[in-house]
Amino acid sequence: MTANKAAGTGRLYGVGLGPGDPDLMTVRAVQVIGEADVIAYHSARHGRSIARSIAAAHLRPDHVEEALVYPVTTETTDHPGGYRGALEEFYEKAAARLAAHLDAGRTVAVLAEGDPMFYGSYMHMHKRLADRYATEVIPGVTSVSAAAARLGTPLVEGEEILTILPGTLPEEELTARLAATDTAVVMKLGRTFPAVRGAFEASGRLAEARYVERATMAQERTGDLGDVDPASVPYFAVAVLPSRVDAPGRSDRPSLVETSGRVDAPDRVDAPRPSGQVGPGEVVVVGTGPAGPLWLTPESRGALAAADDLVGYTTYLDRVPVRPGQARHGSDNKVESERAAFALDLARRGRRVAVVSGGDPGVFAMATAVLEAASEDAYADVPVRVLPGVTAANAAAARAGAPLGHDYATISLSDRLKPWDVIAGRLRAAASADLVLALYNPGSRSRTWQVGKARDLLLEHRSADTPVVVGRDVGGPAESVRTVRLADLDPAEVDMRTILIVGSSQTRWVRRGEDGRGIVWTPRRYPEAAEPSA
Repeated sequence: MTANKAAGTGRLYGVGLGPGDPDLMTVRAVQVIGEADVIAYHSARHGRSIARSIAAAHLRPDHVEEALVYPVTTETTDHPGGYRGALEEFYEKAAARLAAHLDAGRTVAVLAEGDPMFYGSYMHMHKRLADRYATEVIPGVTSVSAAAARLGTPLVEGEEILTILPGTLPEEELTARLAATDTAVVMKLGRTFPAVRGAFEASGRLAEARYVERATMAQERTGDLGDVDPASVPYFAVAVLPSRVDAPGRSDRPSLVETSGRVDAPDRVDAPRPSGQVGPGEVVVVGTGPAGPLWLTPESRGALAAADDLVGYTTYLDRVPVRPGQARHGSDNKVESERAAFALDLARRGRRVAVVSGGDPGVFAMATAVLEAASEDAYADVPVRVLPGVTAANAAAARAGAPLGHDYATISLSDRLKPWDVIAGRLRAAASADLVLALYNPGSRSRTWQVGKARDLLLEHRSADTPVVVGRDVGGPAESVRTVRLADLDPAEVDMRTILIVGSSQTRWVRRGEDGRGIVWTPRRYPEAAEPSA
């Protein structure tokens, strides 16, 4: 034990008691309680303290007990500062009571269920006293660890991500976070349970969710979350999403390798229905954004984690973390129809399939191919969902400023699926309408002349000084976003990883600040426009 910070002062301990069973208290916790002069614990106004009951066997008759009784818990208050003001005043007074003991040279042990620094009441004393008195925190077994132990199910394994959430969050926020994570524990149930259950259902995770009430205590109860009566749920209960590794239906998944840039025929893949799953699976077309995980939406992240099979262009599949028990079916970027049919066949056999697409799957990407194949009679009963993603145009525009602030058109310069005459006609129409243009697929190794043709065509309608945002590998390690004059656009600097945003007659390009950083934006109002009505 270290020396006190000041002569004549006592020492403060935050003592973690574990989840409830006295046998789960640490040896250090028992030792500190036995040596303390003062034992402090929080309770509601009824005066019963769970923390004191856990430590009761180790309390001495000569212990000075300080019951720190909350003025409010969940009820309303007439305190002028409201609920928060009432609690702040309580914490200040409680800290002052403990400080009086410490100033008198007494050792104070503040009891805390679980771990003192994990959603515990002790931390409010710690923040007010630890800078003035010698302090030691005794960690304890958390309710999270206890719940996993009582369920007998791994909570998190390998590269899985565990998210711990308070049930007091808004239901939409809970839904987004549950959809995005691998495993989770939601705490502080009780009155929040209906909203928590709704979040599990809305995120598609209810079937996986387990329930643990008063883990390790005499009144312990466990079960499936979906079977729990909301009226019976106390505050000391948690909802658990356990590890997905080796979960039923997720092991021994077949794997399809890339072979000569084609997708193997679906009937050559042994794709059994996941254990316990009946009826068809589903296909979810997921947009991963223009680059890595920072661009993924929570919904997309959750769909990728929940899938039995990932199907996609290998470059996009490489952005998705490898998960045990999940099959990855990669191919090159020229077999979209075959990929779509392959994914639908897997789903028809009961698999949950995520078709991985870059950017937004509905913008020059895989959603169209999947929906086209899904319109065939053979796949009429296979559910298909499309999840949006950040498009390359939006990503590049955000890096440059706000060039898409007014009306704009999105055009692909690739003439692999439509003739150049169609592309040229659309460029002329959009240019004559004075629309900002987002140009996808501007060039590749086999398509080297389209950018020059498009530039020359646009110069018939736009000033040579029109700003053009040239975004390459936006969000990736080789990101480059710069702005050039339309007349200076060099086709040699453009490839398939590049997107072009060509301004309208109203688009502005200025340099600002000491570093002269350029920004580009398109005003929301034309000069001739009247004052907006709203």
